[in-house]
Amino acid sequence: MNPLIWLLRQLHAFAGVRLYANVAAMVLVGAVNGAGLIMLIPMLHYIGLSSLNIDNIPLISPAVHILSQLTGTINLPVILAFYLLLTVGQSLVQRQQALFDTRIQQGFIRQLRVKTYQLLVQSNWSFFLKGRRSDYNHILSTELGRAGQGVSIALSLMSAAIFTGIQIGIAFATSAQLTAFVLAGGLALVVFSRRSVKKAKRIGGRTTELWQSYFAGVTDQLSGMKDIKSNRLESVHLNWFRTLSIQMEQNLIHFKKLQMNTQLLFNTVSTLLLVSFVYASVQWLHAGIEQLMLVVLVFTRLWPRFMSIQSSLQQLVSIMPAIHSLRSLQHECELAQEQTPVKDDDSKLPLVFKHSIECRDIDFRYDRNAPDYALHRIRLTIPANETTAIVGKSGAGKSTLIDILIGLLLPEHGHIYADGTPITEHNVSALRKSVSYVPQDPSLFHASIRENLLLVQPGASEEQLWEALRFSAADDFVRKLPDGIDTVIGDRGTRLSGGERQRIVLARAILKKPAILVLDEATSSLDNENEAHIQAALDRLKGTMTIIVIAHRLSTIRNADQVVVLENGRIVQQGGYLQLSLETKGPFKSLLDYQSEPVRASMEGKAL
Repeated sequence: MNPLIWLLRQLHAFAGVRLYANVAAMVLVGAVNGAGLIMLIPMLHYIGLSSLNIDNIPLISPAVHILSQLTGTINLPVILAFYLLLTVGQSLVQRQQALFDTRIQQGFIRQLRVKTYQLLVQSNWSFFLKGRRSDYNHILSTELGRAGQGVSIALSLMSAAIFTGIQIGIAFATSAQLTAFVLAGGLALVVFSRRSVKKAKRIGGRTTELWQSYFAGVTDQLSGMKDIKSNRLESVHLNWFRTLSIQMEQNLIHFKKLQMNTQLLFNTVSTLLLVSFVYASVQWLHAGIEQLMLVVLVFTRLWPRFMSIQSSLQQLVSIMPAIHSLRSLQHECELAQEQTPVKDDDSKLPLVFKHSIECRDIDFRYDRNAPDYALHRIRLTIPANETTAIVGKSGAGKSTLIDILIGLLLPEHGHIYADGTPITEHNVSALRKSVSYVPQDPSLFHASIRENLLLVQPGASEEQLWEALRFSAADDFVRKLPDGIDTVIGDRGTRLSGGERQRIVLARAILKKPAILVLDEATSSLDNENEAHIQAALDRLKGTMTIIVIAHRLSTIRNADQVVVLENGRIVQQGGYLQLSLETKGPFKSLLDYQSEPVRASMEGKAL
């Protein structure tokens, strides 16, 4: 579908009758404006600046006749009063129409913004694995803003077209021959300038590409600023940024140059047409001075409208790529929508299970056309209120298995069961409500500790907040902060240490009181002291909830009730920690020996 047609259909669906009322107001403004224009000739006549014969001028003669019937004697005060009434009336109507138009535009843009974001956040996890966050940021900010500008231009274009149509009607009623001459020149110029419209579309596409690169680069570089500064890469990235900024500048200048060239062409041609028009009117068509003056007045108001329409068309086609990007994102999100997306008023209760969660013959591929499986023939039972550790080399499928267990991904084959009840797209929302997830990279926001905790439990009391902090061994360091629990922790929690951030995230997970607590290598980047704090917190939780741990350091899972070893997407070993560590062969023994070797070498070095 053409992006503009799609956008106008969306606007029609949003505004409905109000859109037609807005168009009617535009027509009224144009009609009043045209009536004011008609009254200029009688004003000149009654002022005495001209001895025009107004009796034979179309539209003006009937208007003066009506006025004479209403007011009796027609004189200058009557004409001036009527003109003043028309002008003030037009201003009032135009004011109301402009406000009405703005309300429609801003309401539509708001709805478009909310709908796009809603579709985005309700897309399944696989959708986010395929795209870049910077692209979504780009569309939600720059492209959506440009699409909103497209709505404004489209409505302005509609207003200009209506006004122009009314003015053309007035001109035709005055002199069909002269008006046809003007229109022929205008239409010829519009056809001639089609090439500039195509250029504008190409420039608009380039604008989208440059802004997409801008968002992607800036997002990546700001996220990796510590690496950039520690490796003294500032100049490399600054050069990239400077080059891209120059390209963006040149692209905008190119578009402005295109607009000004078109305007120059219109101004030149309009002057030539006006000169030719006056000469032809006097020499060939023998038009009366009254008709000539009125059509000249119409021409001077009509021709700028042609220029305005042409300029608006250029701007509109330059915005087409942005509208296309927005529509494409919405379409992709619609295809990736979850069957039961979470809503603001979601009343589903968390999933309750008393015995176990089971994986029965689970298969999963990220690409259904790929020959290799990320997980294959997974058969696993996770007992309730026990700790299950999942270990394996990088790429073994640990995170994929976790994503399936917490309902972010649905298996291609096989099923997940909770106490014998299959988890499907219809009840996966209830499963997620029962889960708290602690990632390796803590997800915190530029807000206070209190605000970060309340995200998962908005109604939590002061006592509940501190209870969660005590469970995660975070209460002591939080009390020592300048503002305690109300201390703002910076972007992604940068004002806290890695261990402190991890404990705040764990406290937030505990505050939710989940049935399932998942830790995805949550201690892999911590020092021994902070790892011990986290481990002590988990030991206090043992038996109160089901804990699933992806472990990088095997020393952290000594107290796990069962250990699951993955390799190439398959379960290759399963059992207790002590049982697996005593086996002389197998992947777990290899992992254990590999991690024990550095420790042994360190101890031998200290002994020497």
